[in-house]
Amino acid sequence: MNLDLTGKTALVCGSTQGIGLATAIELALLGANVTLVARNEEKLREAVDSLDTSAAQLHRYVVADFADHGNVKEAIENYLRLVPDVHILINNTGGPSGGPIIEAEPDQFLKTFQMHLINNQFLAQAVVPSMKKAGYGRIVNIISTSVKQPIVGLGVSNTIRGAVASWSKTLSLELGQFGITSNNVLPGYTVTSRLDAVLEMRSNNSGKSKDEIASELQSTIPIRRFSEAKEVAAAVAFLCSPAAGSINGINLPVDGGRTESL
Repeated sequence: MNLDLTGKTALVCGSTQGIGLATAIELALLGANVTLVARNEEKLREAVDSLDTSAAQLHRYVVADFADHGNVKEAIENYLRLVPDVHILINNTGGPSGGPIIEAEPDQFLKTFQMHLINNQFLAQAVVPSMKKAGYGRIVNIISTSVKQPIVGLGVSNTIRGAVASWSKTLSLELGQFGITSNNVLPGYTVTSRLDAVLEMRSNNSGKSKDEIASELQSTIPIRRFSEAKEVAAAVAFLCSPAAGSINGINLPVDGGRTESL
Protein backbone atom coordinates (compact mmCIF):
# COMPACT_ATOMS: atom_id res chain seq x y z
CA MET A 1 0.00 0.00 0.00
CA ASN A 2 1.46 3.33 -1.08
CA LEU A 3 1.28 5.82 1.78
CA ASP A 4 4.39 7.75 0.73
CA LEU A 5 3.98 11.53 0.70
CA THR A 6 7.62 12.35 0.04
CA GLY A 7 7.85 15.50 -2.06
CA LYS A 8 4.27 16.52 -1.29
CA THR A 9 3.46 19.76 0.55
CA ALA A 10 0.57 19.89 3.02
CA LEU A 11 -1.18 22.95 4.40
CA VAL A 12 -2.76 22.05 7.76
CA CYS A 13 -5.11 24.50 9.45
CA GLY A 14 -5.72 24.69 13.19
CA SER A 15 -2.56 22.70 13.72
CA THR A 16 -1.06 23.71 17.07
CA GLN A 17 -3.17 21.31 19.12
CA GLY A 18 -5.68 18.49 19.02
CA ILE A 19 -6.63 16.81 15.77
CA GLY A 20 -4.89 19.43 13.63
CA LEU A 21 -1.51 18.93 15.29
CA ALA A 22 -1.95 15.14 15.32
CA THR A 23 -2.67 15.27 11.57
CA ALA A 24 0.42 17.37 10.91
CA ILE A 25 2.52 14.84 12.82
CA GLU A 26 1.12 11.92 10.80
CA LEU A 27 1.63 13.66 7.45
CA ALA A 28 5.23 14.46 8.35
CA LEU A 29 5.80 10.82 9.30
CA LEU A 30 4.64 9.87 5.79
CA GLY A 31 7.27 12.20 4.33
CA ALA A 32 5.29 15.35 3.56
CA ASN A 33 6.56 18.90 3.91
CA VAL A 34 4.05 20.37 6.34
CA THR A 35 3.00 23.98 6.77
CA LEU A 36 1.07 24.68 9.94
CA VAL A 37 -1.56 27.43 10.03
CA ALA A 38 -2.87 28.92 13.29
CA ARG A 39 -2.99 32.23 15.13
CA ASN A 40 -0.50 31.65 17.97
CA GLU A 41 3.05 32.03 16.68
CA GLU A 42 4.73 30.70 19.80
CA LYS A 43 2.69 27.50 19.66
CA LEU A 44 3.33 27.24 15.92
CA ARG A 45 7.09 27.32 16.50
CA GLU A 46 6.80 24.57 19.10
CA ALA A 47 4.59 22.47 16.84
CA VAL A 48 6.92 22.78 13.84
CA ASP A 49 9.82 21.62 15.99
CA SER A 50 7.86 18.47 16.92
CA LEU A 51 7.48 17.27 13.32
CA ASP A 52 9.52 14.45 11.83
CA THR A 53 12.32 15.45 9.44
CA SER A 54 13.86 12.04 8.74
CA ALA A 55 13.08 12.39 5.01
CA ALA A 56 14.72 15.86 4.90
CA GLN A 57 11.32 17.56 4.94
CA LEU A 58 11.09 21.32 5.19
CA HIS A 59 8.34 22.36 7.60
CA ARG A 60 6.98 25.89 7.89
CA TYR A 61 4.21 27.82 9.60
CA VAL A 62 1.81 30.62 8.75
CA VAL A 63 0.29 32.91 11.38
CA ALA A 64 -3.38 33.51 10.57
CA ASP A 65 -6.56 34.08 12.57
CA PHE A 66 -9.53 32.27 11.03
CA ALA A 67 -11.90 34.68 12.74
CA ASP A 68 -10.52 37.36 10.39
CA HIS A 69 -10.95 36.38 6.74
CA GLY A 70 -8.88 39.31 5.50
CA ASN A 71 -6.00 38.22 7.71
CA VAL A 72 -6.22 34.64 6.41
CA LYS A 73 -6.30 35.83 2.81
CA GLU A 74 -3.25 38.05 3.18
CA ALA A 75 -1.26 35.44 5.10
CA ILE A 76 -1.93 32.63 2.62
CA GLU A 77 -1.29 34.80 -0.43
CA ASN A 78 2.09 35.78 1.04
CA TYR A 79 2.87 32.12 1.78
CA LEU A 80 2.01 30.99 -1.75
CA ARG A 81 4.46 33.48 -3.19
CA LEU A 82 7.13 31.56 -1.29
CA VAL A 83 5.69 28.05 -1.68
CA PRO A 84 3.49 27.99 -4.80
CA ASP A 85 2.88 24.23 -4.94
CA VAL A 86 0.51 22.72 -2.37
CA HIS A 87 -0.74 19.15 -2.82
CA ILE A 88 -2.71 18.63 0.40
CA LEU A 89 -5.15 20.96 2.16
CA ILE A 90 -6.50 20.11 5.60
CA ASN A 91 -9.39 22.38 6.57
CA ASN A 92 -9.74 22.32 10.34
CA THR A 93 -11.22 25.13 12.44
CA GLY A 94 -12.61 25.15 15.96
CA GLY A 95 -16.37 25.13 16.29
CA PRO A 96 -18.61 27.88 17.71
CA SER A 97 -19.91 27.97 21.26
CA GLY A 98 -22.82 25.68 21.98
CA GLY A 99 -26.42 26.31 22.90
CA PRO A 100 -29.96 25.67 21.59
CA ILE A 101 -30.36 26.71 17.97
CA ILE A 102 -33.52 28.68 18.73
CA GLU A 103 -31.50 30.97 21.00
CA ALA A 104 -28.73 31.64 18.48
CA GLU A 105 -28.41 35.16 17.10
CA PRO A 106 -28.21 35.51 13.30
CA ASP A 107 -24.73 36.97 13.66
CA GLN A 108 -23.49 33.68 15.14
CA PHE A 109 -24.44 31.89 11.94
CA LEU A 110 -22.80 34.54 9.77
CA LYS A 111 -19.53 34.52 11.73
CA THR A 112 -19.36 30.73 11.77
CA PHE A 113 -20.16 30.52 8.05
CA GLN A 114 -17.36 32.97 7.35
CA MET A 115 -14.89 31.17 9.59
CA HIS A 116 -15.58 27.76 8.11
CA LEU A 117 -17.07 27.72 4.65
CA ILE A 118 -15.80 31.03 3.28
CA ASN A 119 -12.25 30.44 4.52
CA ASN A 120 -12.38 26.89 3.12
CA GLN A 121 -13.52 28.25 -0.23
CA PHE A 122 -10.70 30.78 -0.38
CA LEU A 123 -8.09 28.20 0.58
CA ALA A 124 -9.34 25.73 -2.01
CA GLN A 125 -9.32 28.39 -4.73
CA ALA A 126 -5.78 29.34 -3.71
CA VAL A 127 -4.27 25.83 -3.90
CA VAL A 128 -6.32 23.92 -6.48
CA PRO A 129 -4.42 25.41 -9.46
CA SER A 130 -1.16 23.88 -8.21
CA MET A 131 -2.95 20.58 -7.50
CA LYS A 132 -4.25 20.52 -11.08
CA LYS A 133 -0.74 21.20 -12.37
CA ALA A 134 0.64 18.30 -10.34
CA GLY A 135 -2.24 15.98 -11.19
CA TYR A 136 -2.47 15.24 -7.48
CA GLY A 137 -4.55 16.89 -4.79
CA ARG A 138 -6.14 15.99 -1.50
CA ILE A 139 -8.64 18.22 0.30
CA VAL A 140 -9.74 16.84 3.66
CA ASN A 141 -12.19 18.72 5.85
CA ILE A 142 -12.28 17.81 9.52
CA ILE A 143 -15.90 18.41 10.45
CA SER A 144 -18.13 16.49 12.87
CA THR A 145 -20.46 13.51 13.08
CA SER A 146 -23.23 16.12 13.31
CA VAL A 147 -23.17 16.00 9.50
CA LYS A 148 -24.94 12.65 9.80
CA GLN A 149 -26.61 12.99 13.19
CA PRO A 150 -27.13 16.48 14.70
CA ILE A 151 -25.72 16.92 18.19
CA VAL A 152 -28.11 18.41 20.75
CA GLY A 153 -26.83 21.72 22.11
CA LEU A 154 -24.62 22.52 19.10
CA GLY A 155 -27.22 24.13 16.85
CA VAL A 156 -25.04 26.64 14.99
CA SER A 157 -22.24 24.13 14.55
CA ASN A 158 -24.64 21.46 13.22
CA THR A 159 -25.95 23.90 10.62
CA ILE A 160 -22.63 25.17 9.30
CA ARG A 161 -20.89 21.78 9.40
CA GLY A 162 -23.67 20.48 7.15
CA ALA A 163 -23.03 23.30 4.70
CA VAL A 164 -19.31 22.47 4.61
CA ALA A 165 -20.10 18.81 3.92
CA SER A 166 -22.27 19.75 0.96
CA TRP A 167 -19.59 22.13 -0.31
CA SER A 168 -17.00 19.37 -0.13
CA LYS A 169 -19.21 16.88 -1.96
CA THR A 170 -19.69 19.39 -4.76
CA LEU A 171 -15.93 19.91 -4.98
CA SER A 172 -15.41 16.16 -5.28
CA LEU A 173 -17.68 16.07 -8.33
CA GLU A 174 -15.89 18.95 -10.01
CA LEU A 175 -12.27 18.14 -9.23
CA GLY A 176 -12.00 14.36 -9.40
CA GLN A 177 -11.10 14.45 -13.09
CA PHE A 178 -7.91 16.33 -12.20
CA GLY A 179 -6.63 13.77 -9.69
CA ILE A 180 -7.96 15.86 -6.79
CA THR A 181 -10.17 14.33 -4.12
CA SER A 182 -12.28 16.07 -1.50
CA ASN A 183 -13.40 14.15 1.58
CA ASN A 184 -14.68 14.83 5.07
CA VAL A 185 -13.52 13.19 8.27
CA LEU A 186 -16.13 13.30 11.01
CA PRO A 187 -14.69 13.01 14.51
CA GLY A 188 -16.98 11.92 17.29
CA TYR A 189 -16.16 12.61 20.92
CA THR A 190 -12.38 13.02 20.79
CA VAL A 191 -9.98 13.87 23.60
CA THR A 192 -9.33 17.54 22.76
CA SER A 193 -9.90 20.96 24.31
CA ARG A 194 -13.16 21.11 22.33
CA LEU A 195 -14.48 18.02 24.11
CA ASP A 196 -13.48 19.52 27.43
CA ALA A 197 -15.54 22.63 26.60
CA VAL A 198 -18.54 20.45 25.69
CA LEU A 199 -18.24 18.57 28.98
CA GLU A 200 -18.01 21.86 30.86
CA MET A 201 -21.11 23.23 29.11
CA ARG A 202 -23.17 20.11 29.81
CA SER A 203 -21.97 20.01 33.39
CA ASN A 204 -23.06 23.61 33.96
CA ASN A 205 -26.44 22.99 32.34
CA SER A 206 -27.20 19.76 34.21
CA GLY A 207 -25.53 20.24 37.59
CA LYS A 208 -23.66 16.97 37.11
CA SER A 209 -19.87 16.70 37.33
CA LYS A 210 -17.76 16.58 34.20
CA ASP A 211 -16.76 13.02 35.08
CA GLU A 212 -20.42 12.00 35.27
CA ILE A 213 -21.12 13.60 31.91
CA ALA A 214 -18.06 11.92 30.38
CA SER A 215 -19.15 8.54 31.69
CA GLU A 216 -22.65 9.01 30.26
CA LEU A 217 -21.27 9.95 26.86
CA GLN A 218 -18.84 7.04 26.79
CA SER A 219 -21.69 4.66 27.50
CA THR A 220 -23.23 5.70 24.15
CA ILE A 221 -20.09 4.72 22.23
CA PRO A 222 -19.76 1.04 21.23
CA ILE A 223 -16.02 0.99 22.04
CA ARG A 224 -16.89 2.59 25.41
CA ARG A 225 -14.26 5.32 25.26
CA PHE A 226 -13.50 8.62 23.59
CA SER A 227 -11.34 8.61 20.46
CA GLU A 228 -7.77 9.87 20.57
CA ALA A 229 -6.71 12.71 18.28
CA LYS A 230 -4.06 10.48 16.69
CA GLU A 231 -6.76 7.99 15.67
CA VAL A 232 -8.64 10.68 13.77
CA ALA A 233 -5.36 11.90 12.29
CA ALA A 234 -4.56 8.42 10.98
CA ALA A 235 -7.78 8.44 8.94
CA VAL A 236 -7.00 11.92 7.60
CA ALA A 237 -3.46 10.92 6.64
CA PHE A 238 -4.68 7.82 4.79
CA LEU A 239 -7.12 9.90 2.73
CA CYS A 240 -4.19 12.14 1.75
CA SER A 241 -2.10 9.21 0.51
CA PRO A 242 -1.76 7.82 -3.02
CA ALA A 243 -3.48 4.66 -1.77
CA ALA A 244 -6.74 6.60 -1.31
CA GLY A 245 -6.85 7.98 -4.84
CA SER A 246 -10.31 6.59 -5.66
CA ILE A 247 -11.90 7.55 -2.34
CA ASN A 248 -13.69 10.77 -3.16
CA GLY A 249 -16.67 12.68 -1.81
CA ILE A 250 -17.20 10.67 1.37
CA ASN A 251 -18.08 11.48 4.98
CA LEU A 252 -15.96 9.21 7.18
CA PRO A 253 -16.98 9.02 10.86
CA VAL A 254 -14.18 8.29 13.31
CA ASP A 255 -16.30 7.96 16.41
CA GLY A 256 -16.00 4.45 17.83
CA GLY A 257 -19.24 3.49 16.10
CA ARG A 258 -21.46 6.00 17.90
CA THR A 259 -23.14 7.37 14.75
CA GLU A 260 -26.18 5.16 14.15
CA SER A 261 -26.89 6.08 10.56
CA LEU A 262 -25.25 4.23 7.66
